[in-house]
Amino acid sequence: MIHELDTWIVEDNRTLREALRDTVRETPGMQCGLAVATCEACLAALADEQLPDVILMDIGLPGLSGIDGVVRIKSEVPAIKIVILTIHDEDDKVFEAICAGADGYLLKPSPPSKVVEAIREVDHGRAPINAYVAKKMLSLFARLGPPPLSSGGYSLSDRERQILQLLVDGLTMKQIGQEIHISYHTVSNHLRNIYAKLHVRSRSSAVAKALKEELI
Repeated sequence: MIHELDTWIVEDNRTLREALRDTVRETPGMQCGLAVATCEACLAALADEQLPDVILMDIGLPGLSGIDGVVRIKSEVPAIKIVILTIHDEDDKVFEAICAGADGYLLKPSPPSKVVEAIREVDHGRAPINAYVAKKMLSLFARLGPPPLSSGGYSLSDRERQILQLLVDGLTMKQIGQEIHISYHTVSNHLRNIYAKLHVRSRSSAVAKALKEELI
């Protein structure tokens, strides 16, 4: 049986939520197992339903915010990929979402094709962040001043720094393994160690920290 990429939608705007749900359901190889208006409803479903592959989540939600939801979900089920979709383009929101553990970040409005592309990218280990958001992040890092730590402060090994550089370059886990001639499983183990040492929850958080603190 062919696995269908299960994407959940967490968006309080009903019109947008239903449009996103329909976009996912109409895309071959994808399904939408849940479309809800709050993080609380999503968290409750995680305890009762089969876990999704990807969650597409708004930041400005009633009750628990999307950013707080990212923290909760990543602490409970780190393997779930989360793409933040929001109208917020402030530097602090961009930075906070990524540092909370979001695997990707897209601004609304994004056309359906871009949303589907982001879901596929994050499922394959890439970090979908549009060019505008990336520029905002780099601008923020520049204003924050000199990095407080060098890579030595996190005790990264030479191999871990090499893999972190390849992450920043945009390579997937499979591509990293091919590039440095190690297995996918070994790459996964190194990434877990890198995340633990950097105190981050996702690939995009690791990349953001590497850029901000000039770890590579």
